[in-house]
Amino acid sequence: MRIDILTLFPEMFEPILGASILGRAREKGILTINPINIREFAKNKHRQTDDYPYGGGPGMVMSPQPLFDAFYHVLDGSPDAKVVYFSPQGKTLNQEMAKEYARQSHLVLLCGHYEGVDQRVIDRFVDEEISIGDYILTGGELPSMVFIDCVSRLVPGVLGSAISVQDESFSNGLLEYPHYTRPQTYEGMSVPEVLLSGHHENIDRWRKKESLRNTLIKRPDLLKSAELTLEDIGTIERLKGSEE
Repeated sequence: MRIDILTLFPEMFEPILGASILGRAREKGILTINPINIREFAKNKHRQTDDYPYGGGPGMVMSPQPLFDAFYHVLDGSPDAKVVYFSPQGKTLNQEMAKEYARQSHLVLLCGHYEGVDQRVIDRFVDEEISIGDYILTGGELPSMVFIDCVSRLVPGVLGSAISVQDESFSNGLLEYPHYTRPQTYEGMSVPEVLLSGHHENIDRWRKKESLRNTLIKRPDLLKSAELTLEDIGTIERLKGSEE
């Protein structure tokens, strides 16, 4: 997968995207991530990329010329690339959206600043606006990093185990079950006996029950859209009864 990032601050990306799993995926050639400085496309004397808004008002707006030329550059020869603009007006990022974007071969991410970008840029190039939550940040760089991490780990080969992705929270509409590791007992707290039994069917049953319990307690709203079996529904009703 190729990811081009249009940003005013390309230096922010390497410490995050060059480390850990993403760094290894880049070394293997599974991911190609290119932070591109928008200022390099500005044609004015001082490489200015913003200007005052028409109609007045506070703040500045990112100018169309540098952005149009930056898009012409990254989209040259790649007409099927998907363009994402990070904005508080966008759809909230979720796991299903991440799965869809992980199927793409080329993504272009636009990081806005100030009061945003000239609407003509959005109208011409942007396929989807995305938000990572109902709050305001100083720019699109941090949301783009969250997006890249969320999407890239779903690209085949980025993670070592496809099974680990399938078991994670939100992968099946539910929160994940609890995890334990050695030692078996620590400060008087012990690992559940079922996990020590070696009985895989019982372990799977326990994990599903705990996944349902976690979701019921922490994010009951997810149960409305989760794919539940009749057994799952029965388990939830029993869990509700034990909590009352």
